[in-house]
Amino acid sequence: MSAYFAMGGYAVFVWPAYALTATVLGGLVLYSWQRYRDSIRNLERLQRQVSPR
Repeated sequence: MSAYFAMGGYAVFVWPAYALTATVLGGLVLYSWQRYRDSIRNLERLQRQVSPR
């Protein structure tokens, strides 16, 4: 198991790359989720303006 985590001596390059990738992808997920919620709110607001109940 320790040989796997050492990555043949390249662990100092591989693990930070994994961490950076996970951070960027996590940020994209959060950003997309936030934009989705904002879009839903804007759609509801526009629908209320067009056809008030």
